[in-house]
Amino acid sequence: MTPTDLPDVFREYLAGCEELRPPRPNGDMYHHCFGCGPGHPTGLRVRCFATPDGVISPIVIAPRYAGPPRAAHGGIVTAYLDEVLAGAVWRATGRLSVTGEITVRFKRPVPVERPVLGRGWLVTDHGRYVDVDARLEELGTAVVLATARGRFFPVRDGAP
Repeated sequence: MTPTDLPDVFREYLAGCEELRPPRPNGDMYHHCFGCGPGHPTGLRVRCFATPDGVISPIVIAPRYAGPPRAAHGGIVTAYLDEVLAGAVWRATGRLSVTGEITVRFKRPVPVERPVLGRGWLVTDHGRYVDVDARLEELGTAVVLATARGRFFPVRDGAP
């Protein structure tokens, strides 16, 4: 079921996708996370939806996060990709995780105020850690704007 609080432009891409909402241990220790936390006043509030291959994430970057004219700052692009990677880990393993390493490649400027789609998927589960890939692409054209590879480590119960 597609949430109704997303821009209409994403409805087709999210049709039939279930939103991933990991359990929040310790009284929602990620509530104020800049990337995924709904309680951060200026955060990105990244949301991920399950697909057969991983996750998709609807993204419209606010103009306050611009770097060059009409394009997102590279740090913001990296933060979005980091959250998509983490969503892919949750989807594949059912475990909350933290970033151990991330490598980003910027292919084209990522626009602000235009719909972008994040995609993430598991590459390898090593047990103690997982490797995941993600990309940001133009909505509707699938032109790749940026890619990332990350190594994520599961969070032990009760640990931040």
